[in-house]
Amino acid sequence: MGRFLRLLIVLAVFMGAVAWWLTAPKTVPDDFLAGLSGDQEAGEVVFHASGCASCHSAPDASGEAMLVLAGGRGFASPFGTFYAPNISTDPVAGIGDWSATDLANAMIHGTSPDGQHYYPAFPYASYRKIAPQDVVNLRAYLATLPADQTESRDHDVGFPFNIRRSLGGWKVLFAGKDYVQPAPDAVLERGRYLVEVLGHCAECHTPRNALGGLQRDKWMEGAPHPSGKGSFPAITPSKLQWSQGDLVAFFQSGLTPEFDSTGGEMTEVIDNLRQLPVSDQEAIAAYLLALD
Repeated sequence: MGRFLRLLIVLAVFMGAVAWWLTAPKTVPDDFLAGLSGDQEAGEVVFHASGCASCHSAPDASGEAMLVLAGGRGFASPFGTFYAPNISTDPVAGIGDWSATDLANAMIHGTSPDGQHYYPAFPYASYRKIAPQDVVNLRAYLATLPADQTESRDHDVGFPFNIRRSLGGWKVLFAGKDYVQPAPDAVLERGRYLVEVLGHCAECHTPRNALGGLQRDKWMEGAPHPSGKGSFPAITPSKLQWSQGDLVAFFQSGLTPEFDSTGGEMTEVIDNLRQLPVSDQEAIAAYLLALD
C-alpha cells in the first residue's frame, strides 16, 4: 500500500508539473518583429478594423473623444464584469511605455508585459493570427493618440474565474485554432483576415459553450448577448440574404436594404467599418457571402 501511495504521489506531482507547464503564459520569439518598422497610416486601418476605440474609449465617448483610449467600459458576462483598460499613450496609466513586442504578446498570446494571462474578454483568441507587420503598424498609430491618466479599473470576477493561471488551460482548449472558412483567392483571404482576425466578428456573432469557447460548428449563427439581455443576429448568407452591394452599403451608412438604421454596439462597428478602404469592405462582404 505504501508503494502504491508513493506512486500516486509521484504521478500527481508529474501531472501537476505538466499542467503548470501547459498553462504558463507564452510570448512571441525575440526576433518575431525583427527588421520591421511601423507605418502610422497603415496602422490606422488596423486600428479601425480591430475596433480598438469601441472597447477602450471612455464610456459614452463620441467623435474625437473616441481616440482617447482611457478605458473604463464595462462588459458583463456569465463570468463577471470585465472593464476595458486604459491603452492610451500615458506611460503609467496606459501603454505608453510598451514596445511593439509587448503589444504582440498581448494580441497573440494574451500575455501582459509582466507575464500574466489576460482574460479572453480581450479577443486575443481571434487576434492571435495578426500579421507581425500589422502589430508594428498598429503600435506606430497608437503612439500618435492622446495620453490619459485615468487608472484602469479592476475586473469584477469572482472565484474560481479570478485564478489567472487557469486561463492558460482555457487558451489550450480554445485559442490557437485554425481558420474556419477556406480562402481560395486573394479577396476571400483578405476578407477572412479582416473578419476572423482583426474584426473578431465571431466573438459576438457565434455562440459559446459553458466555458466561454466559441462553438465553431455554429459559426456566425447568432448568439445571446453575454450580459443576458438581447442577442447578436446570425450573419450567415441564409439568414442575412443580402447582396455584396447591400453589405458594402451597410458598412458605409449603417442602413439596411430596407432603410432601417442599425443600433446598439453595431453603431460603433459601422463607425469603424466606414473608415476602411472600399476594397476591404468588399472583401468582408465576400467572406460573409462565402460562409457555408
